[in-house]
Amino acid sequence: MSQDESCCRVCSRWFYSCHWKRPDETKRKCACCWFSFVSLVSLLSLSWMYICLVTFNDQDDVNWEGFKQLKRWVNWFMVVIIIYAVITSYCVLLLLFALFQVALGEPLDLHWVHKIFLFFGVILIAAGVTGVSLKWEREWPTVPLSLQATGPFLQFGAVGALTLLSPFIFSGFDMAKKKWSKFVMAVVFATVSAVIFLCPLYIQSPCLIKWQELPEKPELIGHRGAPMLAPENTMMSFNKSVECGVTAFETDVQLSKDRVPFLMHDHESDFLRRTTNVKSKNFRNKNFSLSTNWTWEELQSLNAGEWFLQTDPFRSVSTLSEEDKESSKNQTIPSLLQLLNLAKEHNISVLFDLYNPDTENDTEDIVDTIFRSGIDPSLILWLPPVKREYVKETAPGFIQVYNDSEKLQENNGTFLNVKYSMLKMEEIRNLRSLNITVNLWVVNERWLFSLLWCAGASSVTTNACHLLKDMDQPDWVMEPRIYQIIWIAVDIASIVIMIGIFILQWKTHCFCSRTGWNYQRVRRRGEQLMVYAAPLSETAMK
Repeated sequence: MSQDESCCRVCSRWFYSCHWKRPDETKRKCACCWFSFVSLVSLLSLSWMYICLVTFNDQDDVNWEGFKQLKRWVNWFMVVIIIYAVITSYCVLLLLFALFQVALGEPLDLHWVHKIFLFFGVILIAAGVTGVSLKWEREWPTVPLSLQATGPFLQFGAVGALTLLSPFIFSGFDMAKKKWSKFVMAVVFATVSAVIFLCPLYIQSPCLIKWQELPEKPELIGHRGAPMLAPENTMMSFNKSVECGVTAFETDVQLSKDRVPFLMHDHESDFLRRTTNVKSKNFRNKNFSLSTNWTWEELQSLNAGEWFLQTDPFRSVSTLSEEDKESSKNQTIPSLLQLLNLAKEHNISVLFDLYNPDTENDTEDIVDTIFRSGIDPSLILWLPPVKREYVKETAPGFIQVYNDSEKLQENNGTFLNVKYSMLKMEEIRNLRSLNITVNLWVVNERWLFSLLWCAGASSVTTNACHLLKDMDQPDWVMEPRIYQIIWIAVDIASIVIMIGIFILQWKTHCFCSRTGWNYQRVRRRGEQLMVYAAPLSETAMK
């Protein structure tokens, strides 16, 4: 096989241009524009894939929204991840083959099929951005938060990518025929390089601290127990969280028709449908939107564990023992009194929301239930804002928990409970310096837990207590001075390497010219292709 028809050339040409043989007249109209489009879509897909991965912490929220709309529990988040992973892989692979085409001197003739797929990818990414902005807007603050955890390493990776791409950029600069093209390429390359090299000046992370300044590890609060190990809001789930060493249970309380407080998150039109077998029961003419339409005896007759094995909401069922699977099948809806007795036995606090329409009257029944349990009042973390003054007067020993920093300050509170993305890292440190307990929910991923650990969070509410309990330190902690040294060293090494590549390419070009080789620049339908001409004769050289 000739050099022009080597296996590498043929494969690269076939994937990018869908041609086995090099055509006599290449279809290269707007080839540079299409190459730029491929590069742009690849960068866009990588950025969107990064956003999807950092929001993996909140996958349960996405699945819950899907359930509310479609009344069917499917791991919608994983479906989305798989779709965008395929798009990203395709775009990046296409970009790599385009770079191979440039390196091999092949024409950049992008096939129309790739153009259609690229536009389709852009449409799907735009749909994803629109969907998040309209239905899940509260997730956007997670992105800048994640950059505090990944920023230093993304910068190192960007420097490496820039260094690897520099030979192709220098070759393109040398091949450019018009002066304005060279000028634009030089300005763009210099600007991008300056941004990448200097962006650490703006990178801030709470983990850029000295080891001796690292705060204590945040305590763990079991979100509805340990829902990755057992059906949520069941006694099995709360017992599993006890094994994780949680310091508090987080749950949701509703009242039955006969005024028995019980544990259940879903409410309104979705009440009982997701986490019980109520659809298979013969409850005719029942209103499924109100817990007060159901007696405690009717609720106790429902199975609250089989759904967990059937839907596998966290893809964790395969890790359970056969004994745990069998136990999951036999779970029922627990009462608040059962949970309080478990908390009293292990000296664990209880934090809960109220999900009944008649919250004011519910408050009195729940306070009475707490008193009857005999639990230490200081273990009750009272979060519901309705009738808070009544609770303060009736049960002064309860710890009042607020979900708003302004209301916390107005009431001289000492316990704040908010979503992890609602506070800046500096605000967490400031609140902790004022002896305010800061609990952040829901934290499941190591990178996020590490970041909040460095920031000084008091505790986190988590679905993954069995994973976070084994962490002895954050994923990374680096002294600011050491980071500066590494950053400067990496930048200098990259600059030196790129200068060396530029000089080598320039000398190679000069050497070929001096030894009688002539570079001919052949324009083929709007782009330039460099080919070697045969050596000039001695007469021609004279």
